[in-house]
Amino acid sequence: MSENPNVALFVTCLVDLMRPGVGFASVQLLEQAGCRVTVPREQTCCGQPAFNNGDDDDARAIARRVIAAFEPFDHVVAPSGSCAGMLKKHYPELFAGEAGWEERAQAFAARCHELTSFLVDVMSFEPRAIEYKTTATYHDSCSGLRELGVKRQPRQLLDAVSGLQIVEMQDAEVCCGFGGTFCVKYPDISIKIVSDKVANIERTAAVTVLGGDLGCLLNIAGRLKRLKRNTKVMHVAEVLAGRGDSAPGIAEQE
Repeated sequence: MSENPNVALFVTCLVDLMRPGVGFASVQLLEQAGCRVTVPREQTCCGQPAFNNGDDDDARAIARRVIAAFEPFDHVVAPSGSCAGMLKKHYPELFAGEAGWEERAQAFAARCHELTSFLVDVMSFEPRAIEYKTTATYHDSCSGLRELGVKRQPRQLLDAVSGLQIVEMQDAEVCCGFGGTFCVKYPDISIKIVSDKVANIERTAAVTVLGGDLGCLLNIAGRLKRLKRNTKVMHVAEVLAGRGDSAPGIAEQE
């Protein structure tokens, strides 16, 4: 691997629309790790909503566009376990048996990574001296954990943050109830799941909730706000980039 790999950032829809600071923090971290970073203008959605709802034709059309836009780069990195999981695990499924595209999808998938996994497992990155004095708990997102094995990596990076104390919550690996369109299709079930998650967060007495997938964090932050709680919710990249004190909580930016 090149010492200064050419990395493309897959920003994700939610980061672009709801929390662009996560994208800027991701670029900052990748550059600190020694990467040459590009954000391809041609990128769109990863196609996950279509794929999860059985619309494989549209999902394939989106995937072809994404693959073509990102093929020139050494690595593709996304600050989201669910989007990275779509690129890495489900693109090859979409094109299984399709001549030409099956091979392209497999080669593309091999270069795709979730942000914290890439920083730790590929770049052996150690965060620069940063401080964030707070007590936090970490939510493990379903796709990142189960599809990509992301659990140790964000915690390893956060261990380097001075003043940050991580208190593990009960059932940290249990779903938050978001699940993309799941929360729209089954709102009562979703609310029960996220309410249980909030209860586990509150039992830790943590001031901040951290995670690596903005969909989950938006869901948790929304529930906390509706319950009039003051717990701050942030993406792990923002803290690692030294923005823990300066960036508002996700529910506070409206």
